[in-house]
Amino acid sequence: MPVWIWYTLLRITLFAAPLALLLLAGVTPWIAAVVAAVFGLSTSLLFLRRARESISSDLYRARHREQPVTREDDEAEDAAVEASVRQPAAERPEQSVRSEREDES
Repeated sequence: MPVWIWYTLLRITLFAAPLALLLLAGVTPWIAAVVAAVFGLSTSLLFLRRARESISSDLYRARHREQPVTREDDEAEDAAVEASVRQPAAERPEQSVRSEREDES
């Protein structure tokens, strides 16, 4: 299982478990939510440091690759955009439709 899924599930559990216990104990819901959030944040900062650092380094590596990830249709999309930019405004279909509508008004 990827680290980010494990980390996310633990963070949710560290919030949901105290929230459920406090609500079952009859604590006001908004107070229970605040206490559960503080508990979840503090315990994750103290005990999930290794997982957080692993996720951070994975994100850094993904963001700072030597070669960007390319998909099959990237080149076709780039060519279509460049062709539409090079095409004069009068030849573009959306421009002619707009001008016809403006003439009718």
